[in-house]
Amino acid sequence: MGNLYGLIGSPVEQSMSPDIHNDAFRALQLEHYYQAFHVLPTNLEEAVRALKLLNIKGFNVTIPHKLSIIPLLDELDESAQIAGAVNTVVHLNGRLIGYNTDGNGYVSSLKSIINKPLKDQKILIIGAGGAARGIYFTLTNQGSMHIDFCNRTVSKAEELIKECPFPNKSHAFGISQAEQQLADYDIIIQTTAVGMYPNRNEKPMSLRQAKRGAVVSDIIYNPIHTAFLEEAKELGLVVHNGVGMFVHQAALAFELWTNQVPSIERMSKIVINKLGGTTC
Repeated sequence: MGNLYGLIGSPVEQSMSPDIHNDAFRALQLEHYYQAFHVLPTNLEEAVRALKLLNIKGFNVTIPHKLSIIPLLDELDESAQIAGAVNTVVHLNGRLIGYNTDGNGYVSSLKSIINKPLKDQKILIIGAGGAARGIYFTLTNQGSMHIDFCNRTVSKAEELIKECPFPNKSHAFGISQAEQQLADYDIIIQTTAVGMYPNRNEKPMSLRQAKRGAVVSDIIYNPIHTAFLEEAKELGLVVHNGVGMFVHQAALAFELWTNQVPSIERMSKIVINKLGGTTC
């Protein structure tokens, strides 16, 4: 009998993590199973205790628990310490160890479409939550200095900048101010849940002032064609959807759990086919 793995978050109904992980288990002839669990913030502590008691060998963590789960874990890997957020947990010898594969997964995906060194690009990150933190800390750790934030609550972004352990020249702005200066940025990274299924028509901001040739990236993968990316495409900007980050971070988590490397290509095909068969 194999091991049980899972996902905790709210919501989780839209997640394709069970699809790609269970397929990877089958492809590698592993008798494991992956299940999504809808866990409300008020039930997080109880849920984590239950997962540990049931000897679930590992689980992913998604919105809104990436920060709040930290005090409930026994140990943090360096990746989670650097990011200040957890998206993957390994249950080892009775201890829950938190990791963060978001940052490295995202950066690997972004590098696949950009020929220039990321450290030379001026970047705007929309949002200041757990995913933004993981991406920001990974980029600054790799030498990117010119990264700014925009967020509905500017003070939250300012606090995130202060907490960054790596050299940076970052500033925080409100949404409207950031919209007016979009022409300053080479890469715009959307890290919030705005536009996620089922709220497909929502956008975090307008891209009308964006620089010609700028890369617009949205970490949402369901839908692939968010309203934000549709606007970017209409404006002739370079579009980077969330499928790459999703499958890269998932593959890193899979490897942490099983010590085996799943097929990124196979994972990507599953997600793309389920969401309509094409990417932007």
